[in-house]
Parts: sequence; structure tokens; C-alpha cells
Amino acid sequence: MTTFVETVQRRWLALPGIVLVAIGAGLWGTDALFRRGLALELPSATVVFWEHLILVAITFPLVLAFLRSRPRLTGRDILSLLLIGVGASALATMLFTEAFTYGNPTTPLLLQKLQPVIAILGAYVLLKERLLPRYGVYFVLAFGSAWLISFGDPTNVSVNELAPALLAIGAAVLWGMGTVLGRHMTSKIPANQLTALRFAIGLPASAIIVGFRGETNIAAGIGLGDFRTLVLLSLIPGLAAIAIYYRGLKGTPASAATLAELTFPLTAILIGWARFDTVPTNTQWVGIAVLAATIVVMSRAANRTPEAIGVKAPAVGLPRSPVPERAA
Repeated sequence: MTTFVETVQRRWLALPGIVLVAIGAGLWGTDALFRRGLALELPSATVVFWEHLILVAITFPLVLAFLRSRPRLTGRDILSLLLIGVGASALATMLFTEAFTYGNPTTPLLLQKLQPVIAILGAYVLLKERLLPRYGVYFVLAFGSAWLISFGDPTNVSVNELAPALLAIGAAVLWGMGTVLGRHMTSKIPANQLTALRFAIGLPASAIIVGFRGETNIAAGIGLGDFRTLVLLSLIPGLAAIAIYYRGLKGTPASAATLAELTFPLTAILIGWARFDTVPTNTQWVGIAVLAATIVVMSRAANRTPEAIGVKAPAVGLPRSPVPERAA
């Protein structure tokens, strides 16, 4: 049994970073299975607080391991961690959860359309990544196919309510910058510890949001079924997704990672079909096929060098694949 587990783990770690990013983002697409019902029954900030509390309880040993290692962090590193935990984890997740209360099915996918733009700009400004001409081909294919996936009629798209649109834009900005800052920090902090820190910093931030919104009785209305759903939400699109994502992000330029993240709408549309009887239109099927093919081609190219997928990374280095790290 031990040999089998070690073999599976070794093969898992051998996957290209961009594939792991795509898998992690794909798990985010399962979010609606759990969050949609919770958002309609419980206040949004309360859902996010419990989600972070469960995740901190699970990952706290990794936070202790980080503290024992006494890492040398600059002021910029500390600010990056705060922005990841407060912005990309607590606040963005609250905005995302709130969007479900409006019942607008385009909102979660709308934010995913805006996120690549924010992440690419951030990678250019903060990480000094330079985009090569071939990257434009991947960008057009991935962005275009994701647009087809998101909307049943891509020629007739409208945002019917201002509130969910603003929530989507806010979450897109925070998650897009989280991609860039996370890429920066994976060169200094092991991926599993960075995951734990994201949740640990997000927990007090989510508690402040709960207080600010007046949702002080965080246990009110939470039954056994809701708590079970909260645990599944925390483990699958939460812990498992972000852990896989960060491990892949360590060996993937942020500009390429943000395209791989478009597996999120791919998973979401397939789950909508299987779980909620939402049958994809012909254009959505075309988008699914093109996006899947784009991710496969990018993953094969990533086995060579970052330049093969159209990104010229800084000389300080982007390893081809993640370096295996021992858990605390």
C-alpha cells in the first residue's frame, strides 16, 4: 500500500504546473454544488467565516511550521500575504457568495472573464513577465472559448442587475491580483504553508466583515445539513483546490496560469448540465472543446520552457515543475 501511495504521489508531482493549476481551478467549478444553497439560506459573510474557520482548524499545523521556520520576509512580502488573505480569500469570497443571492447565473462566470485581464496586467507590472506574440494566440482561444461556455447565446448577453455585476467586478479584481501575488510568494514560502496562511489571515478578516455587516450570531440557522455542506465546501473547492493550485502556480508564469484557470467555467457548465439539468447549447459545446484543446496544448508546451507558451519570465527563475515539498 505504501509503495502504491508513493507511486501515485510521485506521478502527481510530476505533472506540469499548468496542469495542476487547471485541476485546482476546475475544482473551484464545483463551488455551486455547495455554495448556492448556503447563500440562499445563510448570510454571505457568515458562510465565508465558517468556511475559513473550518479551513484554519485543518491547516493550523502548517501555520505553526511556517512560524517555526522564521522566514525572512520583506515588507512587500508581508503586504502581499495580507492582500492575499484579506482580499483574495475573505473579501473576494464574500462578494462571490453574495452574488449567488441575486440568482443571476452569469455572475460567477462574468468575474472569471475579467480576472485574466487583471492578472495579466499585474504580472506585467509586478512580476516583470514579458508576453511573446504566441501568447496572444492562447489568450484569444482561451478567452473566446470561455465566453462561449459562459453564455448560452454569446451574441445576446446582458447584465440585468447592477449589484451582481459590481460584485463580480470586485471579486475579479481581488482574485486576479491574488493570482499575481500568490505567484510571487510561492518562490519564498512552500505551497502548503502559503495555503494555510491564506486561510489564517482570511479568518480574522472574515470575522471583521461579519461584525461590520451586523451578522453577529454566526451560529443562528445553521443545522446539521448546513454544517456538513460547509465542511464539503471547505474541503473540495476550498482546501483541495487551492492546495493543488498553489503547487502548480509555483512552476507556472502568472500570465499562463490565469488562462489555465478558465477550467473553472468549463467545470461549472458541466456540473450545471449534470446536476441542475442545464443542457449546454451548441456554442457552449464548441467552447468546451476549444478550451479543453487549448489547455492540453499549453500543458504539452509547458513541459519545455515558459517561452513555449509565450511568456518570457524574469531570470530569477521559474522551475519547469514544482519542487516536491514535505508537509509539516
